[in-house]
Amino acid sequence: MSTNHSVLGEAAGRGAAPVADIGRWIAANLDDLLVGAIVAAAIVGVMLVARQIGKRMLAGDPECRRWRGIFGSVLAKTGILFMVAAAIEIVISYAAVPPKLARLADILFIVAAALQVAIWAREIIIGVIRTRVGDDPGATTLGNALSLIRVMVSVAAFGLAFIVILDNLGVNVTALVAGLGIGGIAIGLAAQGIFADLFAALAIVFDRPFRRGDTIRYGGAAGVGGSVGTVEKIGLKTTRIRSVTGEQLVMANTKLLEQELTNVAELKVQRTFLRFALTYQTDPDVIERLGEILDEAVKPIKTCRLVRSGATAFGPSSIDCELVYDDRSRDPEVLARHKSAVIVAVLRIFAREKIDFAYPTQTTFTAAPDGALVMPYATPAALPSTPGKA
Repeated sequence: MSTNHSVLGEAAGRGAAPVADIGRWIAANLDDLLVGAIVAAAIVGVMLVARQIGKRMLAGDPECRRWRGIFGSVLAKTGILFMVAAAIEIVISYAAVPPKLARLADILFIVAAALQVAIWAREIIIGVIRTRVGDDPGATTLGNALSLIRVMVSVAAFGLAFIVILDNLGVNVTALVAGLGIGGIAIGLAAQGIFADLFAALAIVFDRPFRRGDTIRYGGAAGVGGSVGTVEKIGLKTTRIRSVTGEQLVMANTKLLEQELTNVAELKVQRTFLRFALTYQTDPDVIERLGEILDEAVKPIKTCRLVRSGATAFGPSSIDCELVYDDRSRDPEVLARHKSAVIVAVLRIFAREKIDFAYPTQTTFTAAPDGALVMPYATPAALPSTPGKA
């Protein structure tokens, strides 16, 4: 029995020694520990208040459509683990602690900080994307793909955080990063067409050359010619366009952006050129007054304004002229109706003013056997007289 009691006493003594050492360490560093605890408590309190403020800001904009909602979402996602790890790190920095305990605290802080930064980065990126979605999430590319994009952003953010944690823990991540790089290259080469269209869709959303509902002209050079249609949907791979003839065209985003695009919806004023030709017998005074005469054709249309009208060149069989006017209408159908109305008005004005349009004509001169020119038309004296008339 005495032997057993002595063994138990030695064990109790060994167990009490670390406790006594901890007590002595706390007593020796009590002031520093109190200062660190006060500072840590203050910082944690500030972060708790900031998180509460973020929740209130997020409540006012739950969809994160504005920067207020994005900032609130970031603050609201501040985790308790990060707060505790930061508080422990601050307390330890004020006191001389054993190396193993300091290393354990550093590891805890690194893990918590890396994960917290990944969460903040995800919320900021998703928030910025949401600001581009608009009021109707199902009508835009990002609105349709928001869940997929959130998964991709989360994988990327937490993957980087995992690599940072391993690197700070002393793990050699070079081989891991190289392997991920090779795998990414292989996947990229295998699906380069899909990724090209995906990035083209993101370029459309962020650069905004056009939006859903815009009327665009595509396939022409410098906005001339090509096809005209209304954008119905911008997808991750394709864009659907409703042509003016009623068909729906499905075009790959990459192919669409490679073409010259004219966004009719963004025009402020549509300038229209109407070219016509007058006969050389037209009175010069009439040509000089063309602007005044043709203003009558444009003025009745409220959205139209005459820019100029006059002669532009001497043609082979006519005096070439043009009528230029601006139209503030944006609807292609309205623009077409206005153009037709102006043309009809010009025809009526010319008929009333006895102004003749020129037709393509050619005069041929012939010569007699003696070389004398024979006029291509007969003179009045040479015309045969009609019987019964003087």
